[in-house]
Amino acid sequence: MRVLPIRVDAVLVQALIAAALSFAHLHDLASAAGQHGWKAWAYPVSVDLLMVAAWRRLRSGEAKAAGWCWFLVALTASLGANVATAGLLDLDDVPDWLRILVAGWPAVAFLGGTLLAHGSPKPVRAPAPVSERSSTVAAPESLTDEVEPPATAEELPAARTESALPPPCSVPPALVALARKVADEHRARTGTPIDISTLRARLGVPMPLAEAIATRLT
Repeated sequence: MRVLPIRVDAVLVQALIAAALSFAHLHDLASAAGQHGWKAWAYPVSVDLLMVAAWRRLRSGEAKAAGWCWFLVALTASLGANVATAGLLDLDDVPDWLRILVAGWPAVAFLGGTLLAHGSPKPVRAPAPVSERSSTVAAPESLTDEVEPPATAEELPAARTESALPPPCSVPPALVALARKVADEHRARTGTPIDISTLRARLGVPMPLAEAIATRLT
């Protein structure tokens, strides 16, 4: 079995030593301010947890103002305890204002931890389905490009024009004989051949029938 080498990180060791010293200073200050027993050990835990929560908020990149605010509050509490227990403060005769700060710290730590841990996240915007619409629209266009028009499509206009022509008019022989007599009288009277409009007016027939009769007279 291969034994993995253990790496000792100098920064991590330094952080552990600094955390242990700060933990002890906060415990001593809380005990001197009248918080004895387990309460004296809870104070450094609350300060360190608030600092870690603020640091995680700063690393996440969201609400940096709140993260920096609570990080400075926790750092001030830790530095204050370190300075106070360095011989500048008589731990046997702690002033009243310091006792008030120590007694009110749990409420401040609870408020800061709650705001940092349960802050409202930014709403996530749903992406607009632009690609789906473009794909659904492009599919029919590609299909229409591949479909070839039927060969019979070009023959439809010719068939329609042929069917649109009117059927030839059938002219009775008696009507042709009457039209010939009228045309002869018109030529004898005017010296010019009769036109279709005059022939139609003299016979009282529709224009298509008058045209058909005129073709029989020529």
